[in-house]
Amino acid sequence: MRKVAVIGIGATRIDEHWDKSLRELAGDAVLSAMSDAGLDRFDALYVGNMMSSPANQQQHLGTYIADWVGARGKEAMRLESACSSGSAAFRAGFIAVASGEVEIAAVVGVEKMTDSPGSEITSNLATAAHADWEVDQGISFVALNALIMQRYMHEYGWKHSDFANFSVNAHQNAMNNPNARFHAPLTAEKYEASAMICDPINLMDASPIGDGAAAVILVPAEHITRTGSFPLVTVAGSAAASDSIAIHSRKDPLWLSAAEKSSRAAYQQAGITPADINLFEYHDAFTIMAALSLEACGFAERGKGPRLALDNEIGLKGRIPVATLGGLKARGHPVGATGMYQITEVVQQLRGQGGASQVEGARYGMSQNIGGSGSNIITHIFTNAA
Repeated sequence: MRKVAVIGIGATRIDEHWDKSLRELAGDAVLSAMSDAGLDRFDALYVGNMMSSPANQQQHLGTYIADWVGARGKEAMRLESACSSGSAAFRAGFIAVASGEVEIAAVVGVEKMTDSPGSEITSNLATAAHADWEVDQGISFVALNALIMQRYMHEYGWKHSDFANFSVNAHQNAMNNPNARFHAPLTAEKYEASAMICDPINLMDASPIGDGAAAVILVPAEHITRTGSFPLVTVAGSAAASDSIAIHSRKDPLWLSAAEKSSRAAYQQAGITPADINLFEYHDAFTIMAALSLEACGFAERGKGPRLALDNEIGLKGRIPVATLGGLKARGHPVGATGMYQITEVVQQLRGQGGASQVEGARYGMSQNIGGSGSNIITHIFTNAA
């Protein structure tokens, strides 16, 4: 397998893009990544997306987007893995280049959610749960996470307020990200006072939807001859794992086994341990997922994830900085694109382009994208080490 480098990144702001179609959003991100890479072509396009069929009445996104960006005739396909679709597309592009089958791969995650009524988007999101054993029983995706959070708080004795700094930290970091949906600071008091959605999850525990796209250009690292003003970022580890879709079918509903398996495999590929990770772009769709991810990936002991937030160990100068440019909570969560936003943000950090949110001295960054409520989890580790 060849070492793979990320030589171009591009992303749109997450917002309500009434003036842009799905293909225009994706095209803006792809063309921006190509410009960043200094290239005018690619050999294959991989698209991550979850709900273009019900939300936008459009399937066949590979060809749809390739044609739009002037790549008619190139290999092009869409990959779907619920909320982890973006990282699934990246992993496909990574494997294609690493194997030698493709020389230049473009990967884009895109989702356009705000054109549809909220009730329809809620129904579309629920398709990431088990249709027979969960959705048909009338439970929503938020409610599933609320059940997990209720059980977690019961088992380990945490209060709802103990989760506040996951959201406060995300909003603080998003202030420095021009692509973020929200640029408003959050206090612990505002967190506690926000409207309840599904007890114990309130509005500030949950990430917002939006429209957006993020893209990268991948090439064999050995072919890079140009030198730039920033270090070359390569893929050090790439792994994926799954669990049952239905939460009640899992051996332990309070442990993200797919996060544990995929992160361990990625650590092994990179030849490092959790202690070597300088920043972690986790999948904070809900604050409970932030806590569970930190535990499963080896950054906190079981049942003690909220302690990292309470002690501000997750801040930019903390032991394990997370959501460095806002995370899902404040940057926004256009579901099929989220994994690619995470990856572009890790690359920014490793290039030293994090701006006011830069994690100083970062050498290894990790992204982890969760599909469903932990049923499909994809972990990537990147490095700027030579």
